[in-house]
Amino acid sequence: MRHEIAAVVLAASAAVSMPAEAQQPGRLISAAPIQDAPTGMQAWRVQYWTSNESGVPLAVTGIVAAPMEAIPSRPRRVIAWTHGAWGVAEKCAPSLSPNFFSATAAIDAVSRGYVVVAPDYIGLASPTMHPFLVGPDTAHSVLDGVRAAREIAGAAAGSDFAVWGESQGGHAALWTATAARSYAPDLNLVATAAAAPPTDLAANLRDGSDKNARALLLSFALHSWSTLYGFSMDGVANRTNQGIITRLAQNNCVSLDKKPKLGTILGILTIVRATKNKDIATIEPFGSFARANSVDAARVPGPLLIAQSRNDTIVASSVTRKFAKAVCRRGTGVRWIDMNGDHGNSARESAQETIGWITSRFDGNPAPNDCRQV
Repeated sequence: MRHEIAAVVLAASAAVSMPAEAQQPGRLISAAPIQDAPTGMQAWRVQYWTSNESGVPLAVTGIVAAPMEAIPSRPRRVIAWTHGAWGVAEKCAPSLSPNFFSATAAIDAVSRGYVVVAPDYIGLASPTMHPFLVGPDTAHSVLDGVRAAREIAGAAAGSDFAVWGESQGGHAALWTATAARSYAPDLNLVATAAAAPPTDLAANLRDGSDKNARALLLSFALHSWSTLYGFSMDGVANRTNQGIITRLAQNNCVSLDKKPKLGTILGILTIVRATKNKDIATIEPFGSFARANSVDAARVPGPLLIAQSRNDTIVASSVTRKFAKAVCRRGTGVRWIDMNGDHGNSARESAQETIGWITSRFDGNPAPNDCRQV
């Protein structure tokens, strides 16, 4: 694992000196085979070029996984997996985690013949601030990941793809679907699936019933946006609490199998108190930026699947349902999966049904429409 990480770092250093024509978005920089991939699977730790909304080329990372079989006569179907919130610090990249395969619900699709492309997004495992919940930048990194995977001969990835994500990744999946036709006309989006997706960012950061999780996610957003765009946090917190927000974001990665440290707990409790009566929808420039990066129901193409637990304490079911109804009013059908589990298991709880639904879309079957039941 350490040698593989070192290879990625060295590739990043070499990429900086590449001529501009080699920095084309979607161009593969490197693909290092992962020696301890699960049985029946081959996987690569990849680095490739993408661009942010301003067109600046950036080297980013991820993992590509494919069946351990002979290259088929036809290109393989592709699922772009868009991960949930792991944090905003460089060290929080999913591809650097020993738990990547067990934590990635879409990996189950590899046994069904799919290539799974799992981008880290901009700024995770690369020395750039991660644009947390920034729609266009994230969509570009996902679409360019699908493009880059096609350069790996052993993967045999095709241009037809579905995008599926959970939590932050649900937001990423919806933004990827929105941007696919204009940004990557060389790819063909077959289906979009989103589990517990943040859609109205201000409402999601306000309405989740888990106040501690809200405080941590708000810290991620505030730190990311203020660092990238120079937004002042003065309207949200005093200077002391701004320092706590920064430290929470810089030092913490989301982990479901570890208890947070005492300092993290105390920091979160402080931010809970400091932001108790604050709504970023009313605090500029955060309010305008949150609205600009919320998902426009009118722009999301079908076919679309949304999985949402009514007991979700982080992404409020009422916000997701309101979004789904708005999509339905625009005439786009929605497959709605209603669940009862917690937020962290949203993709796992709906995985088999979601993979089956995606496969049916690749097979060309009519998509079911649950708009009357949403």
